[in-house]
Amino acid sequence: MNRRGMLRAGAAAGLASLALPETGWGQSETPVKIGNIDPRTGTYAALGENQIRGATMAVAELNQKGGILGRPVQLLVEDSQGLPGPAIGKAQKLVNQDKVDFLMGSVSSAVSASLSQFAQQHNLIYVDTGGHADDITGKKCSWNTFRTCSTTWMLTAGDFGLLYKKFGKKWFFLTPDYAFGHALYADYVAQLQQAGGTAVGNALAPLGTTDFSSYLIQARAANPDVLICLQAGDDLVNLLKQAVQFGMDKQMAIAGAMQELEVLEALPPAALLGWWTFEWYWNQPGVPHVAEFISAYKTKFGKVPTARSWFGYASAHALALAANQAKTLDAQKVAKALEGLELPPEIALQPGKCYYRAEDHQMIANMFPGSVPKGATYPNLFEVAQTVPGGTIAKPPAEAGCHMVYPG
Repeated sequence: MNRRGMLRAGAAAGLASLALPETGWGQSETPVKIGNIDPRTGTYAALGENQIRGATMAVAELNQKGGILGRPVQLLVEDSQGLPGPAIGKAQKLVNQDKVDFLMGSVSSAVSASLSQFAQQHNLIYVDTGGHADDITGKKCSWNTFRTCSTTWMLTAGDFGLLYKKFGKKWFFLTPDYAFGHALYADYVAQLQQAGGTAVGNALAPLGTTDFSSYLIQARAANPDVLICLQAGDDLVNLLKQAVQFGMDKQMAIAGAMQELEVLEALPPAALLGWWTFEWYWNQPGVPHVAEFISAYKTKFGKVPTARSWFGYASAHALALAANQAKTLDAQKVAKALEGLELPPEIALQPGKCYYRAEDHQMIANMFPGSVPKGATYPNLFEVAQTVPGGTIAKPPAEAGCHMVYPG
């Protein structure tokens, strides 16, 4: 989809999400409002758009089943542009003007950290759908913030053993120069050093980099066994294209902590390669409810859901489950209901237990490490090697530095 098409689709989705549901509720019924702040423009636009789609689908389902506390649910979507400043500006609008009851969203970890602090100041629940840096549910954890996507530690631990055993112990890193990239790098290096390996270099690239040639030259000179690419979104698309043009895939293994269907779909066939971790993947044969979810999503949006789609879907449903369980919209009571909340199978859409850990409010879910098969075609762009239970690789709260304190 070109930029004009993406913006047109985004505008249409935004209008749909702002409309009150067509149900039997009276016009005077006050809706429960969820403010969804995600990037619709910028490097992470495609990722944000799918998070919005997942949340939109969840809200439609909720309204078919009685909403929240018997009231209709309304999703109000704002564009963060993937930057903290615009995100906080949109949050202020949603809180002061639209009077939202909850906040959710984000792809950038820097945005997630800012929204978490803002929501705490305004006594609101905030669900971080897609910002991964460890500190958000670690040293910077707060009573009001819950995270649906994994931590950077979980992403790196998901495929570290596979990469180390298969390719070797000399690694070079290409790292986005902000919280997400720094956290991924630190987590990989901790595991690499413990295993006896070596980080032979780390090139920091600003968010939004389009020309990676100077960084790739550094990587080639270091002669590593593995080139670890820690970028995401459009940055990873550009990096992988250029890595193949440089012939890096013939000189070393190419891998990383996180891969996403949005990135793979945007790559030319020659750049479809590498070993990665997926957080949720649509092709899970035999897992209850996954096939029905995929069918419904494809009917609504024309494509299979991505991990980002699931982040938005699960986050909106989790808010509803907790509020209905608490029988109130009071932020502290909803937070207590979210602590330890296990998603039912039709929302979890993966094997095993999927829940928000009470101690730090981190979702504990599966990791899906694997590779991009040669000659891959959409939507079969990834081959899962194994399913790794999130509980086996998530850092415990004490080690992560979380000290949860409620007001009063």
